[in-house]
Amino acid sequence: MKNTFIISSIILLCGCTSTKMNQQNNINAFDWQGHRGARGLVPENTIPAMLKAIDLGAVTLEMDAVITADKQVILSHEPFFNHEITSKPDGTLVSKTEEKQLNIYTMTYATTQRFDVGSRGNPRFPQQQKMAATKPLLLEVIDAADQYALDKKKPLPFYNIETKSQAATDNQFHPKPKEFIDLLVAVIKHKKIEDRVTVQSFDIRTLQYLHQQYPSIATVLLIEDYNKKSVTEQLQDLGFTPSVYSPHHSLVNEILVKDCKAKGMKLVPWTVNDLATMKKLRALGVDGIISDYPNLFYFP
Repeated sequence: MKNTFIISSIILLCGCTSTKMNQQNNINAFDWQGHRGARGLVPENTIPAMLKAIDLGAVTLEMDAVITADKQVILSHEPFFNHEITSKPDGTLVSKTEEKQLNIYTMTYATTQRFDVGSRGNPRFPQQQKMAATKPLLLEVIDAADQYALDKKKPLPFYNIETKSQAATDNQFHPKPKEFIDLLVAVIKHKKIEDRVTVQSFDIRTLQYLHQQYPSIATVLLIEDYNKKSVTEQLQDLGFTPSVYSPHHSLVNEILVKDCKAKGMKLVPWTVNDLATMKKLRALGVDGIISDYPNLFYFP
């Protein structure tokens, strides 16, 4: 009996050690990020998209979060139902003129599940597989992705979650930064993924509140291609140095790489959808790449 207990303890210890080693290897790896899961191949911001990204070797699952009327955190790039990908409950297609009326912030989570965001496919991504899909709870995504990785004997994924907000639409399409971040962090803490998550945003207000109230959670500053401020000016606006600087890939050059390294920030550009650009950026010394096509990821 004593020997059985010792053997069981050794097996458990080895399993825990193996998991920690896998996570450490994941942390140290080049940060291949599947944009909205694998948007080029599977309907975006859905559980199947996240699982596809894991299959293709993504280190991090990039996704977007919005808030429902009943305060649930779900995945969606827009805080409404995009006309390009959505079918209404009666099967008819959402038009461009009505999409913003389908405001997720005014709907319960149950109501959002009546809309299909996968069967039509996406006209901008002809390789994308068509399938019935709904916008999932962040909780469900984390459970499904972690379990899938374990089943496939892959390292547990990291999560890069974008808050979809802006000052102009506070309390119209989303809550103000404090409530938004508090709801998001509640899910992160409940699922115990603080050491495997970053929160990213173009809205510096959400990053500022997160940094002040939850400093243990890593932040990512997103930068549009038309933002002409220097990195120093952008960080002055933000008020602190984030863990990761994430600009449009067209902004990356040798000077930016050196500047980020000098400031102690990882550099992870978005959204890179061709192999030649991926190789160019890696040669420049970026720390990761976000792509709609994880099937292009390469591991030299």
